Amino acid sequence: MNQLILDVQGVVHPNSSKTHISYRFHLGTLGGKLRIHFAYEPKNLEDQEQSKTMIFESIDKYTEPNQRERIQAKWESFLPLKNLITVSVDDPEQHRGAGHRHDPEQLLVISELESSPGFVSGKMLAGMWHVTLSLHAIVTESCRYTLQIHQEEE
Repeated sequence: MNQLILDVQGVVHPNSSKTHISYRFHLGTLGGKLRIHFAYEPKNLEDQEQSKTMIFESIDKYTEPNQRERIQAKWESFLPLKNLITVSVDDPEQHRGAGHRHDPEQLLVISELESSPGFVSGKMLAGMWHVTLSLHAIVTESCRYTLQIHQEEE
């Protein structure tokens, strides 16, 4: 049996950087396997002038004045600027892990016997689970995401 238990999509913007979006879903039965499909787009900021402006602003903010000119001279080494959204999961009792991957499309698995790297295998408890999207950096004008979670029998 393969049951879709969460199917959401959204759009985020640069002011969403360094925030989190949480979703709750209920597993009605003990056991099985979670398959989490997460995707977002675009991955890269393609506008080079906008990228240059953002890079120079960051250099001004995060570097010592005597280092700025040297770092600004190689600003293109920071290209391309990328959106980054990661996924973490909590079961009703504990944190089950986080997938801090840079891939804009991911298939993650959590089950009693096997789990994707970054996630912990263990009993698949019935009850309220949480999935959190961490928006580390949104550099494009908007970024669309989709999140689907299926529960499958093992």
